[in-house]
Amino acid sequence: MKVTAEYLQKFLAEDAPFGDITTEAIVSPEMPCRAQVWAKEDGMIAGVEEAVMLCRAEGITATPLVTDGSAVTTGTQVLKLAGRAASVLLVERTVLNLMGRMSGIATGTAACCSLIEAVQSRARVAATRKTVPGLRLLDKKAVILGGGEPHRFSLSDAVLIKDNHLALVPVAEAIARARRFSCYKTIEVEAETTEAAVEAAKCGADQVLLDNMSVEMVGETLASLEAEGLREQVLIEVSGGITARNLQEYARLGVDLISVGGLTHSVRNLDLSLEILPEKTA
Repeated sequence: MKVTAEYLQKFLAEDAPFGDITTEAIVSPEMPCRAQVWAKEDGMIAGVEEAVMLCRAEGITATPLVTDGSAVTTGTQVLKLAGRAASVLLVERTVLNLMGRMSGIATGTAACCSLIEAVQSRARVAATRKTVPGLRLLDKKAVILGGGEPHRFSLSDAVLIKDNHLALVPVAEAIARARRFSCYKTIEVEAETTEAAVEAAKCGADQVLLDNMSVEMVGETLASLEAEGLREQVLIEVSGGITARNLQEYARLGVDLISVGGLTHSVRNLDLSLEILPEKTA
């Protein structure tokens, strides 16, 4: 799957199922205008490509002034638009919603990456599948722009044996079945205790996800894996309750991946604005 104009136009159809009645009532259909999108706070911009694609699909000339993944400060002009006023007003909120959300995710991801770099850790920041249905492609792209790992895009990408799978099938048998199912897919096993993590590694997991473990428990688990001679054969991911406040504590332990669900499930949009320019300044 990829982002297309048709995909983006579905959001417009949701926002104006029977037209933009305010604009249709008060603005002449062919009235021209120019407009700009600008940042109202510092952050990392994302969604420029999608905004341009959507605007052009609606007959608007869209000129990007920054590239996706760029740092912006308050007042930075991001995008210039020219076209029918009715079209610009139609796309306004959809463009700002998409860019604001993607920029918020990219900004948050970049901040987490900076925290990890500050403690000279090899860990990578990863997102999760905790996204809004319909927006996953955009959310994952924003994470990548921010310097993070997108993790699985879908259930089809890799094997992740979670607690509910293990409630039905023992871990050794689950890994064996997954290995027989495909030799091309990575197999990761979720573990909530040190014992479960060691068992998963012994049974041949490629990755072990330490779920909802405290910093102390993760340290003990890594030590146990090391003592068993298993640490180097598995990637270790930690997830659950990880925020900017405790991220560095986990990173210092030497884990490989740190998943932060909040990057996509609790997004704080970057504040952006679209304003139509008076003709004398257009």
